[in-house]
This record gives sequence, structure tokens and C-alpha cells, in this order.
Amino acid sequence: MPPAPPPSAAEPDPFISPDEAKGVSLWRGAWQRLRRNPTAILGALIVLAFIVIAIVAPLLTPYEPGSAEWSGEVTPTDVPGPSDNHVLGLDRFGSDLLTQLLFGARQSLVYGVASTAIGLTIGAFLGVLAGGLGGWVDTFVMRVVDIMLSVPSLLLAVSVAAVLGQNAYAIMIAIGAAQVPIFARLLRGSMLSQGRSDYVLAASALGIRRRRIVMGHVLPNSVGPTIVQATLNLATAIIEVAALSFLGLGESDPANAEWGRMLVAAQDRFENDPQLALLPGAAIAITALGFTLLGEALREALDPRSRR
Repeated sequence: MPPAPPPSAAEPDPFISPDEAKGVSLWRGAWQRLRRNPTAILGALIVLAFIVIAIVAPLLTPYEPGSAEWSGEVTPTDVPGPSDNHVLGLDRFGSDLLTQLLFGARQSLVYGVASTAIGLTIGAFLGVLAGGLGGWVDTFVMRVVDIMLSVPSLLLAVSVAAVLGQNAYAIMIAIGAAQVPIFARLLRGSMLSQGRSDYVLAASALGIRRRRIVMGHVLPNSVGPTIVQATLNLATAIIEVAALSFLGLGESDPANAEWGRMLVAAQDRFENDPQLALLPGAAIAITALGFTLLGEALREALDPRSRR
């Protein structure tokens, strides 16, 4: 039997995806895969809703956070539930519960983004030093990172927050410090992997300076996994913000609503008024789920091994 003729130029190869046939770039191909991924869409919708609520929180409620205007309506055994003026009722201090939840989203967004930015900036700097220079610099930086990784992230954040005191900056720095080793190791490993690529060897053979190769080629091709990790770390940062507040290391000003502080205040009211703990707990869980789903979908979209 004669062999089957090869497919003609007019017929598409069934083993090559349309994206690969057109020569789509990495980020454009990732965007096209994300649009077809239900997990990515769900995560993006949750994240978008969280960001919008945090930004327009003052427009969604006529009350101020931390206001105890209705404290006279709260008794030691009962907290007023939903009413015409208070959709979700009051909290144990006589503040509007919906207002506390909305402004708590704003605090979580600010703390989460700021702390992740701190961890990403310092971690990326250390990763570039280790992966770009190598030698004794790589050894020294990674030993420091290993020491930081030997301490659990939450314990490290608690230690830093306890030293710096109870304020917003202490929370951001504490959570950012816990994220530094994650970004440093990830970027350093990605740069070392890219450093063994053929295009780096070709550039070195042409006599291009090492600094130009690292900053102009290796680093831009290594930041993809770091960006994905930053998305995932936002979920961790929001949980750790609530954890620090729950442990009494959060913002001390009661006018600044925080989901973690709401959980603390609801501990002795859980049997009679479980909504005081369930609502902020659900807000934390749903927000973290949104960032996690979006980050995992982005990781799969950028990973060539997961393309189908």
C-alpha cells in the first residue's frame, strides 16, 4: 500500500492549534485562552466586583464606618437584624453592618495591593541580583532568602507587625516582608532557566554585554511566572490582613473598618448573632477565592505544557 500523501497547504494540520498556526505571541495567546476558560471568567468577575465595591464604597451607603450612632439599640444579648434603614442590621457596637463590610473591602484592597507591591519589588530586586550576577552574590542572597523561608509566613508577619506597632504601614510592611522570599526564589529560578536558552548563548557569542543580555532579554522573559504569583499572593495577603487584625495587630483606629476586626468583635456573639461572623468570613473567603481562581487560570494560560 502506498503511503498517504501529506496534507496540502490549503488543508490545516489537525495537530496544530489555530493560535500556533498564526504565530500568536505568548501574551496574546494567553489572553485568548483566558477568554475561553470558565474558571478565569469567574475569578475575574469576583475580583472585578471586589475592586468596584472597594472604590465606590462611599456611594453605596449613606453611613460612616465605625459610627456608633445606634449603640442604644444594641443589648448584651441581642443585636438588631435587618430593617428598612439597615439592610444587614447592626453590629455589636451599633454600626451599620453593610457599611462595615463595604469599607472593609476598601481596607483589604489597599493593604493587599500595597503589601504585595512591597514584597514584589524587594523580592524581584533580590531575584535579579541572584539570577543575574550569580557567583557569591547568588549564594549570599539565597542563603538570606532560605533563612526567611524557614520562618512561617504568618509568624514572620506577626513578628514584624509586633515590632513596628499597630498602624497601617506596619501591616503592609509585615505582610510584604513575608512575601519577599517567594518572589526572590521564583524570579531567580526563572532567570536561571532562561539563562540556559539558545538565544542567550547566541547573544553571548555575538559579544553582547552580560548586563544587556540580562536586563534586555532574560529578565523580560522571566517575569511571567512572577506576575502570576503576585495575583495568587493577593489572596494570601487579604487573608493575612484579616489574621493580623484578628490577633490584635491590625489598625487601631475603630473608624477604619476591617474584616478581621469584625471577626474578633463577633466571637462572643456567634451563638445569638452568627451573621456578625459569617458575613465578614464569607467576604474574606470569596475574595481570596476570586484571586486564586484568576491566578491559577493565568498560570495555566502562560504555561506551554498546559496548552491543548
